[in-house]
Amino acid sequence: MKSFGGKRILVIEDDVHIAEGLKLNLSLQGYDVSIAENGVSGLRKWRELKPDLIVLDIMLPGIDGLSVLQSIRLEDERIPILILSAKSEPDDRIKGLSCGVDDYLSKPFNLEEFLLRVERLLVRASWSIEEENLKIKTGVSGDKIYAFGDNTIDFEKSIAMCRVGKIILTEQEIKLLKLFIANRGKPLSRRKLLEIGWGYTGITTTRTVDNFIVRFRKYFEVDPKKPRYFKSLRLVGYLFDHD
Repeated sequence: MKSFGGKRILVIEDDVHIAEGLKLNLSLQGYDVSIAENGVSGLRKWRELKPDLIVLDIMLPGIDGLSVLQSIRLEDERIPILILSAKSEPDDRIKGLSCGVDDYLSKPFNLEEFLLRVERLLVRASWSIEEENLKIKTGVSGDKIYAFGDNTIDFEKSIAMCRVGKIILTEQEIKLLKLFIANRGKPLSRRKLLEIGWGYTGITTTRTVDNFIVRFRKYFEVDPKKPRYFKSLRLVGYLFDHD
């Protein structure tokens, strides 16, 4: 078994006693542990610290844990994330898995089991990194192109080929497109788009979302005034879908 001492772990948990307990016990295993007390600070510390693993609560103040999870997955599909939550019903686990969590442990939990799960996730992450390095060396890579209608999006190169020609997509456009594609056929409220796409703190307005939708319709719709793919849902938000 590999040693993972020194690996950075971010604990996003609003219960101070649980957070400090996790930090103490993970630190005793040799991990470098940081704590975030809510979803907004969790997203900020994730970007700043670039941890090797995240322990995430669902019921957080501000932005809930599932929105934090989805926001991270828009940019990083590989970082192992372990949900640690009092919500233990099967539906809760299914929601977490559908949003991209790697493991799910209910509170109250057995400390030894928790530490073993953390270690196992880090082992699997190391295998993934080694596999990716091998692909880079051999010139083999995954398909990161998404097509709908006459449009294609190359997420690796941040390029879209559409009715107006070749578009260089911004980082935020890429994030929102990934979010819509991941939720194809499902309504997304403006608030949810802000939470997941921007890590909404109250500064960004819903008008920002509307402006991006106008831009997407200009890129991808044959008739932007009669959208086929990026549809408005009155009093709800937006929905992305295609045949």
